[in-house]
Amino acid sequence: MLLAESLARGLRELSFAVDVVGNGVDANAQASLNEYDAIVLDLTLPGRDGLAVCRELRQRGIGVPVLMLTARTAIDDKVSGFDAGADDYLVKPFAFAELVARLRALLRRPRATIADVLRIGDLEVDTRSQCARRGPRELPLTTREYALLEHLARHAGALVNRASISGHVWDDNHDPFSNNIEVLMARLRRKLEAPGEARMIETRRGAGYRLVPRATDA
Repeated sequence: MLLAESLARGLRELSFAVDVVGNGVDANAQASLNEYDAIVLDLTLPGRDGLAVCRELRQRGIGVPVLMLTARTAIDDKVSGFDAGADDYLVKPFAFAELVARLRALLRRPRATIADVLRIGDLEVDTRSQCARRGPRELPLTTREYALLEHLARHAGALVNRASISGHVWDDNHDPFSNNIEVLMARLRRKLEAPGEARMIETRRGAGYRLVPRATDA
């Protein structure tokens, strides 16, 4: 569990929203209830090991990318992991930078048609460097502001509801009924929509938010 908490802290500093569970039963339940972009799964989870968890997810048709962590180096163990449905395999001990690189590679796979640089009108969001620009100016975003902007940019033109924002920008401890989303959205708007620039974030009251090149009047 210490390793999981350490990895979670590092990933949160890189704008990932992370949930942590300590056993295979809870891992299976969380993966069934939530729509994750990727799962980092330890092979030696108590209660139900990573192979069993991964196998059950695949049997239920849950295709989320899985990065398996293990201390086992034998080829047969790796083959077992891939046969269970894992997408990649990382042997302990490993460098945190390698885990991040492999995780980002997995995240790109289901979005093969989406470029690393997302362009919406005069806005550019570089998902590799986690920087954003609008026209000639760079946006001075915090980690969470960037996570929100990237999530909106990946769904540009589509309505993004509060539950989706809560799940992708915060972890499972976030209260979706708090005003944190409105506060964060207001901060992002101030940085994204400078005086004289067209509005890019539409608010649909009671429904969610939409990122567009030019917002129309409600």
